Amino acid sequence: MYSMRIARAALRARPTLVPRVALQRRTYADAVPDKASKTTSSPAELLIKLSLSLPHQSIYKSEDVVQVNIPAESGEMGVLANHVPSIEQLKPGLIEVIEESGSTKQFFLSGGFAIVQPNSVLSINAVEGYPLEDFSAEAVKAQLAEAQKIASGAGSEQDIAEAKIEVEVLESIQAVLK
Repeated sequence: MYSMRIARAALRARPTLVPRVALQRRTYADAVPDKASKTTSSPAELLIKLSLSLPHQSIYKSEDVVQVNIPAESGEMGVLANHVPSIEQLKPGLIEVIEESGSTKQFFLSGGFAIVQPNSVLSINAVEGYPLEDFSAEAVKAQLAEAQKIASGAGSEQDIAEAKIEVEVLESIQAVLK
């Protein structure tokens, strides 16, 4: 505790060490206006620049996204243009991308991070991610049964831990495929 007072006193004595940054005020994202009122704002102000990347490739990139729904650890959340800058840890689940054209793209991610930057830039980074249509409900059900058998105690400690992670991910996939 005493060392923190010394550090604060040193900062006050040499204010040039602390960079002066204008603080941004936290606000809510702007609602997307209907088509009739889009003429008052430029379309670029209402869109998100989205990059969905894996370590080895980019699986989706677009500058005409209206909304992105993500499974954050803190709860499901939707990201609109001008969202408050933040970093969210993602749990395994469905990423839903709503494009300006009205079409929807869905991806299943095993987890990762979503980084909302100023100027409506959203970067989603994950270890694994696939388009939802690439999954077979029957294959997921079979893998889940096998993983649950291992997780219930049929294997080494490491095998059981890996199987529990696999069960969590497969249950998430199964829930979004229904």
